[in-house]
Amino acid sequence: MTDIMHVTARATWAKALLEAESRSNTLATEGILHYCLPGRLAGGRLLLRGRTNLVVVRVASDKPKTPLKLENPPGSDEAFPHVYRPLNLGSLVEVLSPGGVLGG
Repeated sequence: MTDIMHVTARATWAKALLEAESRSNTLATEGILHYCLPGRLAGGRLLLRGRTNLVVVRVASDKPKTPLKLENPPGSDEAFPHVYRPLNLGSLVEVLSPGGVLGG
């Protein structure tokens, strides 16, 4: 599998750096960390453009603390990568602004 992407609030990422793991808000509310493949970020172009309070984290898919699960959301034929535990920052490849990922 290729690297996977995670969009999170800049403040949440700053806390992850201090704690050496990413817990994002969905881990507490849904028990899951949501990811996508790099090509899927273009689908969120309108939601991400100009958002300075977000970062896009690129993660090596072969290094998470917990194996990824590819799952289809209800009503979708497309599978998305999910992790059910905090992400070990040793899996980190790079952190980008949404504009850096989307080209603007």
